[in-house]
Parts: sequence; structure tokens; C-alpha cells
Amino acid sequence: MATLTYSNYYNQFQALIDSRQSFEICGVKTEDMLNITEVLEKYIESQYLKCRIYTKNRIVAGMAGLLNPALGIFSLASIAAHNILTYDPDYEIARDIANNRISVVYKKS
Repeated sequence: MATLTYSNYYNQFQALIDSRQSFEICGVKTEDMLNITEVLEKYIESQYLKCRIYTKNRIVAGMAGLLNPALGIFSLASIAAHNILTYDPDYEIARDIANNRISVVYKKS
């Protein structure tokens, strides 16, 4: 998997997507994650490919059910609905907020 830095990802990501490669963008500022994932999503979809965007470790939200059952059920239902709506994506884009990185993984072989 190729590793790009936040400062130079824009010059390289299109070629990687065009060649159906997986890659990771490191050093992403938390406040820029949504914008970068939006750029990636728009480009992937412009190539007539499907993608799923998610936040890594989101299942932790379901663990909130231990403290508040209603919140836990809602969180798990939301995750399930999202997975159904984005069934069989060509790419998965994972925001890893804790490690300041975005992983872009090609899922088809």
C-alpha cells in the first residue's frame, strides 16, 4: 500500500485511483479530514466507481449501549443502515482520527 503525506497527496491520489491502487494519507489534520474524504469521494465517483466512507473504530459507538441502551441501539442501527446503502463498494475510505490518517482501500480484485 502506498503512503502519501498530507502535503503531497493531491498530486498523486488520482493516478493511484485510476490504477485501482490502495493507499494511505498520513499526517492529516483532524479539521481537514472531512474535506479530504469529500475530494476523494468525488473523484472516485467521477470514475463511475462506488465508495464507502466510515470512521475507524466506529463500533465503539455501539458500546455506548452499555451506558445508554437507546443510544447503543441507535448507533448500531445507523452503522447497519450505512453498510446496506453502500453495499459492495469499489473503494473504502477510512478516517482514522486517532492516528491522523486516511486509508483508501481498493476492494475489488
